[in-house]
Amino acid sequence: MRTGRLLGSGRTADVYALAGDEAGDAAGHESWVLRRYRDSDGYGDAAAEAAVMEYVRGHGYPVPAVRAADGTDMVVERLSGPTMLGALDAGLIAPTEAGQTLARLLRDLHALPPRTATSTSTDPPARILHLDLHPENVIVTPGGPRVIDWANAEEGPPGLDWGMSAVILAQVAVAEDPLADAAREILTALLAHQGEESALTETGLTEARKRRAANVTMSEREVQLLGRAEELVRVLAH
Repeated sequence: MRTGRLLGSGRTADVYALAGDEAGDAAGHESWVLRRYRDSDGYGDAAAEAAVMEYVRGHGYPVPAVRAADGTDMVVERLSGPTMLGALDAGLIAPTEAGQTLARLLRDLHALPPRTATSTSTDPPARILHLDLHPENVIVTPGGPRVIDWANAEEGPPGLDWGMSAVILAQVAVAEDPLADAAREILTALLAHQGEESALTETGLTEARKRRAANVTMSEREVQLLGRAEELVRVLAH
């Protein structure tokens, strides 16, 4: 598939305008974009990711529409608006509001029925998990927040999803980072708005730290922060 200009890059994928779609919509934006995994070590299965996105979208969850997906390529709806991180930087939302929104998105996701029939037989019942829900993976559109980057999605206990979001935020909060204070506020609000059926667990937190440590996209410094990050989560969760 021919690509147009590069629109953005993440740790594992790049987003391009589609060649021939430069005219875009009436507002001057392309209506669809191409997200392409760089395919290092086989990372990225666009078709599997698209299947999860279309499933949750069919149940009313706020994700972009997918037009096509194959191999490492996904043609996805272009969203209008900044990431939640960009909105925080611009002062459009406060850290507390960001944390509350992330918590609601987790609760709403875990309220959806699982894709596999056997998932309801486990204890706790398995649900669809995003496993990478943080301010860079939420787009603040005029119609509300939309969740992107479903590459890590799987089914499992909701506590793991809470653990992953909490640890990701805590790693920033304990780092020497300009966003450290904001990350701590977001994390505090996130943990204060858990639900009865969707909440952080000891097992989820432990597994989240383990998975983050094994993430090949993380730097050595980020891995070194995991111990302090986990400790912060425990302090704020009690």
